[in-house]
Amino acid sequence: MTARTKPKTLIVIFGATGDLAKRKLFPSIYHLYNKGRLSENFAVVGVARREWTDETLRDTVYQSIKGEIDPNVGDLKDFCKHFFYLPFDVTSKSSYDSLNTILNKLDNDFDIPGNRIFYMAMAPEFFGTIASNLKSEGLTNTKGWSRLVIEKPFGHDYPSANQLNEEIREAFDEDQIYRIDHYLGKEMVQNIEVIRFANAIFEPLWNNRYISNIQITSCETLGVEDRGGYYETSGALRDMVQNHMLQMVSLIAMDPPIRLTPDEIRSEKIKVLRALRPMEPIELDNYFIRGQYGPGEMNGKSVIGYREEEKVDPNSGTETFVAGKLLIDNHRWAGVPFYIRTGKRMSLKSTKIVIQFKELPMNLYFDQQQSTHPNLLIIHIQPDEGITLLLNGKKVGPTGETTPVQLDYSNNSVDSINTPEAYERLLYDCMLGDTTNFAHWDELNLSWNFIDVISNYWEKNHPGDFPNYKAGTMGPKASEELLKKDGFHWWSLFDSDEKYEV
Repeated sequence: MTARTKPKTLIVIFGATGDLAKRKLFPSIYHLYNKGRLSENFAVVGVARREWTDETLRDTVYQSIKGEIDPNVGDLKDFCKHFFYLPFDVTSKSSYDSLNTILNKLDNDFDIPGNRIFYMAMAPEFFGTIASNLKSEGLTNTKGWSRLVIEKPFGHDYPSANQLNEEIREAFDEDQIYRIDHYLGKEMVQNIEVIRFANAIFEPLWNNRYISNIQITSCETLGVEDRGGYYETSGALRDMVQNHMLQMVSLIAMDPPIRLTPDEIRSEKIKVLRALRPMEPIELDNYFIRGQYGPGEMNGKSVIGYREEEKVDPNSGTETFVAGKLLIDNHRWAGVPFYIRTGKRMSLKSTKIVIQFKELPMNLYFDQQQSTHPNLLIIHIQPDEGITLLLNGKKVGPTGETTPVQLDYSNNSVDSINTPEAYERLLYDCMLGDTTNFAHWDELNLSWNFIDVISNYWEKNHPGDFPNYKAGTMGPKASEELLKKDGFHWWSLFDSDEKYEV
């Protein structure tokens, strides 16, 4: 590997004592190291309020990795020696001075040419403060590059996102800012570009002449668990639709870029977001519906409703389910509805994209009063990874009847240890300076302005029918009606336990 593919990097993790660092960041850094994608010339400095020591952090790193894989113990201990800790107050100038001293020493000890990643794995209200102090105290003034990685939420509406962006842009240029959307790091989301642009059988058909509708589903069986306080200020619309769902829409709908570079891909995604048909509040009920789960059954066990969850208002109007119909007003997609749905406490965990192709205007089997199944391309993102193409074939026998035929490709047969997790991939992209799979401010700008119209309308009109779906079902009946009035339905392919009931 070249020096570029094995970058010498110093990573500073703000919030190193938190859950994200333990579950995702430490294991991801180890996998990069173990696969030879990370140079021996690297160091990680964890900072947080707790009075930990280097040894405390190293033991935490060791435990977080040991439970996930079974590496050689000696190698893992050597790996942990690259980790250091500093008790930190984000508002104190002296903390930044101490951090700068440590970073300069580690640059020298590990022969790192001033390349620094500052990873914000903590509460977003401190992002602006940290970014400003990093610049004012000279921590970004090195011979190498400096990059800022930010976890969502990036604001809770357009005004707050814009204010946060202005604060960060005082210290970092846009091309130094890496806004994490972990969906963009998933294997099959990244595969969308390959499916579209590397297969001659799909790209000529990828338009309103041949596609009738597109459906994007991201549902999970879990409730809000211990995130009730956060979810009350967020809801499914802000938590999932503003980022993950709209990112997948833009990848599916974008025109082929001039070349596969970050700037060109981003340009095409932004065109899609600009082409989203704006909605007036008076017509929103025809395009978006919301839901909230009530008590129900999951795997034979009773579970509580959202309003009974910890830190949730007993009369909460926060949505845990969203279904919507998006229209993209451009030459390629005019007239093709994009249906999205996402929710918690649903009957199954599944993220998938279904592309439904139009049926032939004249079917030879109509004379026999038989119908064929529409052709479908299904991109399975999680928990299964792969592609299904649904065609029509002839049933065995003399009748001439048709039957759906599935052509399946599964990524699940790939050794999972050798398959990079989303955070591993995104961290490595950041080290290489590849911004393709990170959200640009222009994308956030457009998505927040689109979402704010919906959230403002919902905040002014408290739902009177919550909860409106039982835990363990696939959401409220209104979700099915959203498609039914257009002559479509949600495809529950391979999901025989999908149910729609109140």
